[in-house]
Amino acid sequence: MAITVVGSVAYDTIETPAGRRERCLGGAATHFSLAASFFTDVRVIAVVGEDFGPRQEAVFKARNIDTRGIEHTAGKSFFWEGSYLENLNEAKTHNTELNVFASFEPKIPEAYRDSEFLFLANIDPVLQKRVRDAMPDVKLVAGDTMNYWIKDHRAALELVLKGLDILLINDTEARMIAGNDNLVQAARAVMALGPKHLVVKHGEYGATLFHCDTPVGELANWRLNLEPKTFRAPALPLENVVDPTGAGDSFAGGFFGYLASQKELTADAFRRAMFYGSTMGSFACERFGTERIAKLTREEIDARFDEFRRLTHLD
Repeated sequence: MAITVVGSVAYDTIETPAGRRERCLGGAATHFSLAASFFTDVRVIAVVGEDFGPRQEAVFKARNIDTRGIEHTAGKSFFWEGSYLENLNEAKTHNTELNVFASFEPKIPEAYRDSEFLFLANIDPVLQKRVRDAMPDVKLVAGDTMNYWIKDHRAALELVLKGLDILLINDTEARMIAGNDNLVQAARAVMALGPKHLVVKHGEYGATLFHCDTPVGELANWRLNLEPKTFRAPALPLENVVDPTGAGDSFAGGFFGYLASQKELTADAFRRAMFYGSTMGSFACERFGTERIAKLTREEIDARFDEFRRLTHLD
């Protein structure tokens, strides 16, 4: 089942204790689509400038990702520069250049309209809602956001939240949306705004799923008893973390890509998806930009998934 993802395809300049990379391929839609492509078909909606050429296109094509939705326009692609020299869990932004992304108006190719899954990566919530409204028949829709949209574009974001089945955010963002420092109470408050499932990412400490223990399709009255179940997936302890930039988006790609590959979206499928999310996020950290996941094999993914299972198996 195909996923359509709308988000950024960008260039990043990144500095970490492991070194520095200039203008490596990045962006939320890039990291998400590469990770998800190991599980299902992926279609990308984004915009790039004249500096995006055949070498960058080849990274997507090597994973059979449909790029017909990537608009090529005059100017430069979105660019971000940041470092993790003080804390690998928190990026310090040095420069952001929106470039062609500043006037991005998502265009949905006709061939994408039969997609059964939709992922709204971290972009302006007005654009997220526009794409969501244009694809009303998707089976499952998930989204991401960030502190900037939460703080300064709250009204627009809340309209997006009403239309989400799944929201993936970090713990700071969950507390910001809810106005509550208690994560369990914050999760309940966020879900009351619309999302039926909430994934809260904790960086190197894993992720927590708050979910309704009911198959998708049987959730019409789920808010009548809003006591979400909780499931925690760990992060794999890594000896060498090179670049955490795309880890969260790769987690989302592994999580949502696995769900899209399943015949039934049961509670067990969601829990296994958490482990596949952690698996893809861990690989993303091992090299700069897309270097590691672009060369990954399904055999490596399955082997690491088994590592996660052994890590959490008690008996």
